[in-house]
Amino acid sequence: MRLLVTGAGGMLGSDVVRAGDQVTALSRAELDITDEGAVDHAVRAARPDAVVNCAAYTDVDGAEAETDAAMRVNAAGALNVAEAAASVDALVVYPSTDYVFDGSKRAPYVESDPVSPRSAYGRSKLEGELATATVDGHLIVRTAWLFGTGGRNFVEAMLAAASRGPVRVVCDQVGCPTYTRHLAAAILTLVEAKVTGIVHAAGAGECSWHDFARAIFERANVDAELSPCTTGEFPRPAPRPAYSVLRSERADVPALPRWERGLDEYLAERVVA
Repeated sequence: MRLLVTGAGGMLGSDVVRAGDQVTALSRAELDITDEGAVDHAVRAARPDAVVNCAAYTDVDGAEAETDAAMRVNAAGALNVAEAAASVDALVVYPSTDYVFDGSKRAPYVESDPVSPRSAYGRSKLEGELATATVDGHLIVRTAWLFGTGGRNFVEAMLAAASRGPVRVVCDQVGCPTYTRHLAAAILTLVEAKVTGIVHAAGAGECSWHDFARAIFERANVDAELSPCTTGEFPRPAPRPAYSVLRSERADVPALPRWERGLDEYLAERVVA
């Protein structure tokens, strides 16, 4: 299975590259997906069986002020990648987000639930989903709360914060922390099985950000002064869904390990690295 991975230098992209075999890995510096001609040339040169589009604008708060920039990458760029993949009969994979949901549900979101993003970032990713879905061979993988050794993440933010003093973390946002190595393996399984359409793939279980922080400190043996706060007490530019747990209603989607296992594996990996 020949893969082309865009955004290959990022957190998810680097793990997809590691999980693959015959991989053409293109970082943001090597391929700007908003450049239609460059994308078409790169895809035609690689002749992949699948293109995994990990290139993305991921600054959730920044997207509120830079909505056009987020749309250029997450939507227009996604269309460039999808159309280039289709031109060589390759499957295109678009990782998306739990932020396409508004968070008003109190049971896990499944693929058939209606979308209603609250943030500019969420809207840009939904537009990317719609753009990707304009070609026949597409796979949209919604996931959540990513952490991995290939980039900045919540685990490292918490460990750094604990070294500076008391830590306050919101307790009224609930979701699914997802280890990127587990997600990358699931994506490869889906690609090899030629699964198409929309799927949900996130760490099993659920927790709040506060629960996640507590687990990080406990498992990393860090003595931190941790206290909960509400979203209202910790305002951010972009609204977040209060509940965005993802589960799949599809029988052809592999279940990911629990988020606690992902955290343990991550902490072990970062020590080795």
